[in-house]
Amino acid sequence: MTRASIDPELKAALAVVGGVFPPTINLAQIPFMRISYASPPREELFSGRELDVSDFELPGYLGDTISASMVAPIGAAAQPLPTVLVFHSGGMMFGDRFSGLDTAIQWVEDLGIRLITVEYRLAPEHPDPIPREDCYAALAWVDAHASELGVSRIALAGASAGGGLAAGVALAARDRQGPKIACLLLDYPMLDDRGLTASNSEFDGVGVWDRISNETGWRALLGAQVGTASVSPYAAPARATHLEGLPPTFVCVGTAEIFRDEACDFASRLWASGVNAELHVWPGAFHPCDIFASHTAISRGMIRTRIEWLRRMLID
Repeated sequence: MTRASIDPELKAALAVVGGVFPPTINLAQIPFMRISYASPPREELFSGRELDVSDFELPGYLGDTISASMVAPIGAAAQPLPTVLVFHSGGMMFGDRFSGLDTAIQWVEDLGIRLITVEYRLAPEHPDPIPREDCYAALAWVDAHASELGVSRIALAGASAGGGLAAGVALAARDRQGPKIACLLLDYPMLDDRGLTASNSEFDGVGVWDRISNETGWRALLGAQVGTASVSPYAAPARATHLEGLPPTFVCVGTAEIFRDEACDFASRLWASGVNAELHVWPGAFHPCDIFASHTAISRGMIRTRIEWLRRMLID
């Protein structure tokens, strides 16, 4: 099989990523990944940043308590600001509410908005529907407490597994007549448990998050249901039969990663459904290069393009 090549600058950066995030992950590696992909200490993450960070708890799925954090500009208090509710990456199995969120925290600095990040529960200990329903419950709670939190309108965002969760929550909000979502930001989203695309098999053992890793994540989340007709589109949004009524959506993906084709297909279906969608396919980008190699030219372009879209959607 001919494989899309990785950008030379990114390829050099990728050489040091493998010790933190190997290309192939199986269930036995989950304990290691929960250490490796954990966020840095809070004081390191926010060092030198003029931001207020507050932690709180809210009711998740079936009322069970989950944690969340709000990041806001210094002195914002309860001033109404656009707010991005973000769901972290980690294949549904690892990560925490600040994992991979360094560039998302930058949105608060550059745009003067709020960021709320959610500690949804992880598979396989907490299989579907718990992670996605934790995220939906967080959206509903934030919407219900918008005035006291200082939330003027709500956007949803997520990368990889978090992107799939954000898309699923947006579908559920539409179908349940739930909170209004201003816009939806999907970075290289994990959308389809069926693994049917060409790119799904193109990168075995290459980059970050290959076919085996993807199968591991979906199996942890869905168990024996994976690949069957019983899987909910809220869990695997690529299965949604219609996408009408979703908010303006940003989709970002690299050419050198397994989610390339399903992300592009999702964007095409958004257009066909009349949704205002913007698709960026970055040549030679691996999954998720902007987190692991933010200094490279392509990653800087990804970060800049994303924040300018958010500016148009939430500020201008």
